[in-house]
Parts: sequence; C-alpha cells; structure tokens
Amino acid sequence: MNMEAHNDAVASISERLRQFYERRQPFRVYHGSTNSTRAAAKNRDNTVDTSKLNHVLEIDNVKKTALVEPNVPMDALVNATVSNGLVPLVVMEFPGITVGGGFSGSAGESSSCRHGPFDSTINWIEIVLPNGEIARASKTEKPDLFWGAASAFGTLGIVTLLEVQLRDAKDFVELTHYPIGSVQDASKKIQEEVANPATEFVDAIAFSSTSAVVCSGRLVDAAPTGSKPRHYLRRQDPWFYLDVQKRIRKTKQPIVDYVPLVDYLFRWDRGGFWVARYAYKYFFTPFNRITRYVLDTYMHARVMYHALHKSGLTDTYVIQDVGVPYPAVDEFHRWVDQTLNIYPIWLCPIRVHRDAPDSAHGLHADFADPEGPEFMLNFGIWGPGPQDYKELVRLNREIEQKVHELGGKKTLYAQAYYTEEEFWQTYNQPAYDAVRSKYHASHLPSVYDKVKVDENAKRSAVEDSRMPRALRHVRPFQGLYGVYKAWRGGDYLLRAKTKKKTDVSEALPKQDSQASQ
Repeated sequence: MNMEAHNDAVASISERLRQFYERRQPFRVYHGSTNSTRAAAKNRDNTVDTSKLNHVLEIDNVKKTALVEPNVPMDALVNATVSNGLVPLVVMEFPGITVGGGFSGSAGESSSCRHGPFDSTINWIEIVLPNGEIARASKTEKPDLFWGAASAFGTLGIVTLLEVQLRDAKDFVELTHYPIGSVQDASKKIQEEVANPATEFVDAIAFSSTSAVVCSGRLVDAAPTGSKPRHYLRRQDPWFYLDVQKRIRKTKQPIVDYVPLVDYLFRWDRGGFWVARYAYKYFFTPFNRITRYVLDTYMHARVMYHALHKSGLTDTYVIQDVGVPYPAVDEFHRWVDQTLNIYPIWLCPIRVHRDAPDSAHGLHADFADPEGPEFMLNFGIWGPGPQDYKELVRLNREIEQKVHELGGKKTLYAQAYYTEEEFWQTYNQPAYDAVRSKYHASHLPSVYDKVKVDENAKRSAVEDSRMPRALRHVRPFQGLYGVYKAWRGGDYLLRAKTKKKTDVSEALPKQDSQASQ
C-alpha cells in the first residue's frame, strides 16, 4: 500500500465515523486479530473494519523512524526494520501484537527499562476522531490528544498511522543470566542492572519463592569465536524459560549467552511464556521434547490466543499483568505467594515516568507527576485459577485491590473485575474525560466499558457456539473446540505463511540497505 491508497482507506473510515457521529452511535473496530483475553460483542452494523491498514509504508534510515499502519504485527515490523539495519526501541514479546494495539493498549518489554512503554516510543499518530475529523497528534502538537489516545483502547477515535522510533540494530543480544534466590533479591539485581548504562534489556523469571533468574542484555555485533548462539524460534529449539531454568539449576554463577536479535525479541512466543504448558496438562498430554516438537505449530501465541477466545477457558485462569513501585515489590510478592502460589512469574521493570513537558493527559496522566514513581516492576501472573467462576472473580478482584493499595497499576489487556468506582480510583478520570470531551468522544463507551468483564458478550459467545451443549465446559472437549476454531480460522497456517514470505528468524541487519516504501 502506498500513501495514496492509505489516504483513501482513511477517508473511508472517516466517512463511516461521521455517519455514526450524526446518530451519536457507538461503534466497534475490527482489526483482524487480537491479543486481548476479553470477550467482545461485534456485528457488522456497529463495526468499522480497519483490517486492511496493515502495511509498513516507509523506513527512514536517516531519521531512524518507521511509518506504520496500526495493524502491522510485530514480526512484520521487525522484519522490515531489521532488513534496513534498524530495530524499534521497544518490541512487544509476541509476533502477533500490533503496533496500534501496543499504542492504544498498554505494552512494555525488557527494553522498557530504558525507553518506557511502547507508546512512549511513538513520535506522532494520525487519528480519525469520532466526528470523522482526521487529526495528527504528537508530544508537541495536540499533546493532550496524543497522550489521551495512548492506552485509551480506541475510545478517543481510530488511530490509522503511527511514526515509530527506531535505533541501530545489531546481530546478537549478549544475554547474561544471574541466578538469584528470592524475588526481593531479584528486584535489587534488576535495579542494579537498570542503573548500569551499558544495559539495554532487563527482565526476570521467578520460578518459585526461592529461585529466580535476572536476564540482562545488550546488543553486540557478533558472538565471540567459538561460542554457540542460542536459538529459540525453530521447532527443534527449546522454549526459552525451560532452557534458562534447566541451566541455572547447575550453577550459581552467571551464564552468558549470545542470542540472535530476532530470537531474543520473540523468545517468549513459543509456549506463550509458559502458559502453553498448562494446555498439555489440560489435554492429558505428556510434556516433553517430543510432544513440544510435534505440537509446535499450536504452541505459538497467535494460535493460543484464538483458541483461548473460542474455548472460553480464560474463565478458568488467572491472567494478569500488574505493576507496583519498587518499594512495594516485597510486600506484593509475599501476598501473591501466599494467596495465589502461581509460578513462574515474569518480572519486568518499566520506566513509567513521562519526560515530555505536557504529558499529564489521559488515563495515565499520573505518569507525568514528578512526585510519582519513575519505575514500576511488572508482575506477569498467568496460571490456572479456581474452577468455580465466582471464586475466580473474587481472586481477581483481590489482585486488583492489592495492586491499588500498593500504588500500582494493572495492564488492561486482560479481564478487569473492578466496579466502576474502583476503576476510577486507580486511573485518572478527570484527565481522561477532559480529552474525550474536547475531541467529540463523550458519547462513546469509556475505557472502563471496554475492559470490564462483559457478561453479555460471554453469554452470546456461548449461545453462538456450535459445540453441543452437553460437551460445553467439559474437559477436554471445550479446549478441543477452541483449537479447532483456531485451525479453521487460519491461525494454524498463519505462521507458516508468514515464514514463507519473510523468515524473520533468519533476517540479519544490513547496514547498507536503503529505505523501503
């Protein structure tokens, strides 16, 4: 797609939104994919289709920027930029997460200790406002709209174009694994690594209350002579967390690996961190190298998310990403350990403070407060929950309340169980509503409306299911239905098709490449 075709597509979206606005009718957006775990009710009459906005329009090697449409997934963006010797400042961990999803949702990864959430690495956006107006916003031009749209989940309009900041890429990440005892000690080590200016990536895995590993990385041009690169993207490769866990058991000394850049960026894709391990247990399947090899196609995040949606199994799992300030880490982890006892846990430091001078806008306006925390440590807590739905809701609500009590924030891609009053005690309603009012969005559903548990959508999903009623909620038939729907919907073949077109696992920086259109 060239810029002319892009403008035509945006004009069509603008006209559709203008029609909705005349009737003050709310709408939903069909992106073509999702990494959310929430149910949503969509139909043709209330939906704007933006799925064709999925192109990288330009790579500027001089400015080190990429002009990207919102439905470009991470693997396509990385492939386009790395082929030009560049890489985004923050790359979300799953290949299918889109640029627009990272901006309009909330997203961070191991480089967020340096660059902040993904939205902080965007220079400017093009957005179609609810009244059909096409606007451009940046950190200096309409900054209220820019920061208001960040993490707004589409409730201020439809983002149709983004300029993404890039940096020079290198062939490898030198990744040092530090075996650690407690989460408290891991937090201290994380802070030490973040304080080291040479460090570019930091995250950690807590395998138990007494065993963790901090993974600290930096870009390097080549692996030392004689060293063997660690690969994580091929069918025959180990899952990242299993490889690290196995090797740190044998030593208390740091382990240094050289991981090809793209393998590092998407190291969590196979197995979806470790969540896919629970699928083996659910389906009464042995969990070993052979079964992981045979079932590899189903173990990638794209397929897993689709299957989770269609099966409804998210209602039996705790799926939460929450961040707390460093001083609260020890207390929060003790609470998680005693209340949930779910391991492994992902730990990722995110620099949440906004440096831009006029950035106190939108849902996270508090991130501009000079008195607020500079960093939060994200806890990725994903695992089986109570089979009783009411008990699962109670447990999730306890997580939300504990995080609020400790001055933390929850990432809203997962299900939210807050009451509306509780939600707005955590997020900045006055700053959010002010932007919505100014830019003609007050009639649209709010962020709370978008992220809260939608019981009606759940019921509709169950009623629309073609699965026999007698087999619904019956193990393993419920899960098999989700896998079937993922296969039938094409997610089963998506990775193979993408690999045929451009194999990002083998793409290496080409420093003399020219900008591509």
